Amino acid sequence: MLNAEERAFLDGPVEELCRMVNDWQVTHELHDLPPHVWQFIRDKGFIGMIIPREYGGLGFSALAHSEVVMKLTTRASTVAITVMVPNSLGPAELLLHYGTKAQKDHYLPRLARGLEIPCFALTNPEAGSDAGAIPDFGIVCRSEWEGKQGVLGIRLTWEKRYITLAPVATLLGLAFRLYDPDRLLGGEDDLGITLALIPAQTPGVHVGRRHLPLNAVFMNGPTWGKGVFVPMEYVIGGADYAGQGWKMLMNCLAAGRSISLPANGCGIAKLGALATGAYGRVRQQFRLSIGRFEGVEEALARIGGNTYIMDAARVMTAGAVDFGEKPSVVSAIVKYHLTERGRQVINDAMDVHGGKGICMGPSNYLARAYQQTPIAITVEGANILTRSMIIFGQGAIRGHPYVLREIEATREPDPARALREFDAAFFGHLAFVASNVARAFWLGLTGARFVRVPGDRHTRRYYRQLTRLSAAFALAADVAMFALGGALKRRERLSARLGDILSNLYLASAALKRYEDDARPAEDLPLLDWSVQDALNRIEEAFYGLFQNLPGRLLAWALRGVIFPFIFPYGREFPPPRDELGHRVVGLLLEPSAVRERLTRGVFIPGDEREPVAVLEAALRAVIAAEPIGARIRDARERGLIQGRFADEIVDEAVAKGVISPGDKAVMERARALRRQVIMVDDFPKDFGRTEVHQSTEPVTFEALRGRTSWPGMESRGHQPNPAP
Repeated sequence: MLNAEERAFLDGPVEELCRMVNDWQVTHELHDLPPHVWQFIRDKGFIGMIIPREYGGLGFSALAHSEVVMKLTTRASTVAITVMVPNSLGPAELLLHYGTKAQKDHYLPRLARGLEIPCFALTNPEAGSDAGAIPDFGIVCRSEWEGKQGVLGIRLTWEKRYITLAPVATLLGLAFRLYDPDRLLGGEDDLGITLALIPAQTPGVHVGRRHLPLNAVFMNGPTWGKGVFVPMEYVIGGADYAGQGWKMLMNCLAAGRSISLPANGCGIAKLGALATGAYGRVRQQFRLSIGRFEGVEEALARIGGNTYIMDAARVMTAGAVDFGEKPSVVSAIVKYHLTERGRQVINDAMDVHGGKGICMGPSNYLARAYQQTPIAITVEGANILTRSMIIFGQGAIRGHPYVLREIEATREPDPARALREFDAAFFGHLAFVASNVARAFWLGLTGARFVRVPGDRHTRRYYRQLTRLSAAFALAADVAMFALGGALKRRERLSARLGDILSNLYLASAALKRYEDDARPAEDLPLLDWSVQDALNRIEEAFYGLFQNLPGRLLAWALRGVIFPFIFPYGREFPPPRDELGHRVVGLLLEPSAVRERLTRGVFIPGDEREPVAVLEAALRAVIAAEPIGARIRDARERGLIQGRFADEIVDEAVAKGVISPGDKAVMERARALRRQVIMVDDFPKDFGRTEVHQSTEPVTFEALRGRTSWPGMESRGHQPNPAP
């Protein structure tokens, strides 16, 4: 739970920051945040959210950090990324864990007050995912520094790219390989990956021109230097941490992987759920809201179910970080699955919106999120790599009770002790496998019906199946490691399927925890049922993919027989969610309710009803209010009481004949006007780029739709609106 100070920050500065930015202005006109927004970010402590109060920071929890990034994402990705990067993997995070007292005392207060803008440079043009192979290097030597001779330091040469905030950074975090050929530090020649913190104005530090990642205009660019000398005190943690950089990076990756990027994915999903549900009710075809069409329902159900399980995993993972955990495997799970499911949500949202979604302009609340979604897919470990190598590759050893002990025994220098430790681990491993075979077979045979589990009458079946599939996963992982040994690392698709099983077990557990934490609201059950059933189906599909591709058909057949001892219709025990369940999920998205508010909590909704998302929400309520009035008019027409042919005369005749009241007419007119504002899109002159954009709708002007007339560059230039169709 957020504390009072964190809640006040979300309701105050975060809301104000959202009101200050306009995504179209930022991405299309300025290609940057306005100066007053940059200053607000610095003044209000956004850069120092994770820095403790004793250093002048906000000292916020991981959950608060996540909530801030998520809300900002629903307004403008540029401001969200600008805020999230300094609070993720970067100088502040590394200093907090490894910095010397002098480094902390100097830099953390300056970062907290926004006097320093940090970046962290890891990716080299020749080494992206294989960060351990970076060619950037430093040589330990003695040289002149600030007028002093013989200062112990490092002569650095590097080339980095894709470095977020580099073009505006005052403080450069740098990863490089450190060599000590003269043994000035008294250790090895090749010390390994090392991290340093270098003021950007240091002679020889260069920053290139900025990149433009898919029209997301957060500052991002390259940096390089050749033969740049810095004192040893610039190494994060000092000389004692020379060569410890890889461990430092791995221990600190949780902030970006488990907090910022999942929050970004959830922000996209929540905005997609809010907007697409409303649009599905407001937009009509064949006199029916498009959200009622079964084809559209399929997409809307995925949006609702994915958003529910994503948010559950986001909150549970941030909570683990707040409890002091360093969930490296879980952070990879949520980074991959929440960004991927976020991508599916925005794709489905665009499909439902159709032409409304693809026409770029200030009224489009989806297009930039759709356009920029691949950014999160590629950073903090590309998703292909994360799924195929990291999730199971890390989890198999870290989570196994015996494998790590077996590996460590082989490194024991005393042969007798090594043999004893290996034998103990090996025979314990055999007993563990035998136990898992029996347990997995018994749970599969009985459907885990006799397992004692928590939950209520709605959720106990899910806890039982997750218990059963967890035992099956443990067995499958052992079988795969036994059958393939070290080759499993190269069989990335098998590793990915095992990772999918582990991931969906985690996501389903998070969904169940959310249901419990929310005090088991019965009205949320369609969302819970859909999300858990979808996860179970994905787990089963991953198991069958594993069975089909394991080497040795007899082994694969035996494993399948243990885990799934019965052959169910179509060969599957866990089908995807049924259409009827999807229909109930969609019903929760198509109208305001407590369920919809819980699902989309954290989305920024402007107070000005003329802003795009606000007008959509207003239209949703207006259309719902008008629906029973429209039903009375249609009934009167069917009974022959109203003879008019056109909309205006039909309504006027209905008023004249007492079918509806003048107040009802006003409700109908408001719904019609707001519906039109929602469905209309921005258009541009033929010489677009030199004259202004407007939205083609009458009688509402472009300025009224925007709700502002003072944005720089948004002055009217005499372009006339197109006639209303």
